[in-house]
Amino acid sequence: MKILFRYVMLVMVVMVAAFAAEAQQDINFSQFYELPLMRNPALAGIFKGNVRYTAAYRNQWESVTVPYRTMAFGAEIKFPLSLTGGDFITAGLQVTDDEAGDSKLKRIQFLPVVNYHKLLNEASSTYLSAAFMGGMVSENFDPSKLQFNDQFVNGAYSESNPTSQTFSKTSFTYWDASTGLSFSTMVNDNIKFYFGTALYHITKPTLSFITDNNIQLNRKYVFNGGLSMNTNQFDNLTVYADYFMQGADRLAQGGLLLTHNFDEGGDEARLSITGGMVYRWKDAMIPILKLNKDDLSIGMSYDVNISKLSIASSYRGGFEMTLCYRDIWGGSSSETRKLRCPVIW
Repeated sequence: MKILFRYVMLVMVVMVAAFAAEAQQDINFSQFYELPLMRNPALAGIFKGNVRYTAAYRNQWESVTVPYRTMAFGAEIKFPLSLTGGDFITAGLQVTDDEAGDSKLKRIQFLPVVNYHKLLNEASSTYLSAAFMGGMVSENFDPSKLQFNDQFVNGAYSESNPTSQTFSKTSFTYWDASTGLSFSTMVNDNIKFYFGTALYHITKPTLSFITDNNIQLNRKYVFNGGLSMNTNQFDNLTVYADYFMQGADRLAQGGLLLTHNFDEGGDEARLSITGGMVYRWKDAMIPILKLNKDDLSIGMSYDVNISKLSIASSYRGGFEMTLCYRDIWGGSSSETRKLRCPVIW
């Protein structure tokens, strides 16, 4: 118990030290641990099994304005490089579809990733991973959904009233690239942890619906950490923490999840339930519930808004749901299944 207490306190200190921020520009999910490519490309493939698919849906700010809706799909597949060397590669894909506001401002990302995992010890339990992620992003909006001052005549608005506002383009596409590093290890059969760092938007792509404007997407610097430990033969405690820096914005988030297995299978338990809480600094408290059955898990969460918008929103933030399925190939890749890399969930 002393060892358990020390590890929990160590991770909590790191989390509290990181919580010094408010917001960031990119898409973010409350169940962020289910979408590792959005946290750090080098977290791709750090799970038990050989393939994982994750889908997520988020509906936010419906109590305040036109709701923001975000959907995401992620896929990760691991390939061992040899039967004896221990190194392996993860190929993955992150797709997101985000729609916000009256204008239906939409952003679609299609981002493939490759992550190389280098084995650092003979016990096949410690890896250094280096990843690159890059692909296409498109953005568009619908100007017909907007209301302009000159469409108000004698104080009354009509969409049939002409407007002098014109747009040279309502969509654009750009290429985006990110990279990351992570270190993951197992202290023993009960304690696993990882930490990593990443850089998103390496090329600072230009974002603008107006040709003459040169608005660049700021680079985002990321630090991640996580720890998983079995407290007994039935229960597991997991801790996560992220810190993002993007331009003048900062975001810190962390969470504690407790999983109870209904058999003594540990990571191989056929049925388990997970409950916990995520905290996003000065923004939201997020209770989470997840049901795990064999290789399938379903998670639900709800943001309790504690930001400056809490009065207007009546503390209501957003509902989120995730669906994750791993090891869909079953026993077809026994060497990959034997990898002892630390698991994220």
